[in-house]
Amino acid sequence: MKTYQHLFFDLDHTLWDYDRNVHESLAELYQIYSLQDLGIPTFEHFSSSFHTVNFQLWDDYNLGKIDKQGLRRERFPRIFTHAGGNAAAIPTPFEEDFMHRTSSKPHLFPYSKEILDYLKKKYRIHLITNGFNESQAKKMNSSGLNGYFELIVTSETTGHKKPDPRIFYYALDQLQVEAAACLMIGDNPNSDILGAQRAAIDQVYFNPEGKETSISATYEIRHLRELEQFL
Repeated sequence: MKTYQHLFFDLDHTLWDYDRNVHESLAELYQIYSLQDLGIPTFEHFSSSFHTVNFQLWDDYNLGKIDKQGLRRERFPRIFTHAGGNAAAIPTPFEEDFMHRTSSKPHLFPYSKEILDYLKKKYRIHLITNGFNESQAKKMNSSGLNGYFELIVTSETTGHKKPDPRIFYYALDQLQVEAAACLMIGDNPNSDILGAQRAAIDQVYFNPEGKETSISATYEIRHLRELEQFL
């Protein structure tokens, strides 16, 4: 079994339970802002539209087709329109309320802290994320992940987004370590797995739903505890 010294984790959808935290925030916002009165008939319409639009916007962001400001500016107008609501009636603080509310949610994937406690005794642990600095810091604080990571690398800091290998090269350079001594753990076959492959870093594909993908990772797991089998 290959020996690693450094472990790189993704944050959203890998440790921090993005879908659960977002679902709670959207449900609160739907009630607080009475979105039914703004033309969105049900929470299910709102939630479904959010996931459709938000996924496309983040895909565009990861591909460099839109920047941070554009993503935040466009997100809820597109969501409201998609859900059949009145985009012109979106309350001014809606995006900021969503960001603050969601980033303050604490929910993690099962065994997140336990596996980090286990791994930190044997490895140096770091974070590589395409998320934004402020929101990722809030997520780690609210969920109790502060203190686990030695190096935190964001696309906003480096100017490069996974799967661009330069974000991984930045981490390697900061740590003064060779790629062969590192392992990337993430849920996104493109951003995390392909990106790490481009930087010659081994990968763990965290795939709790057993999704099919054409990208083959060094390892694949369905539950974080499975990391104990080879780390």
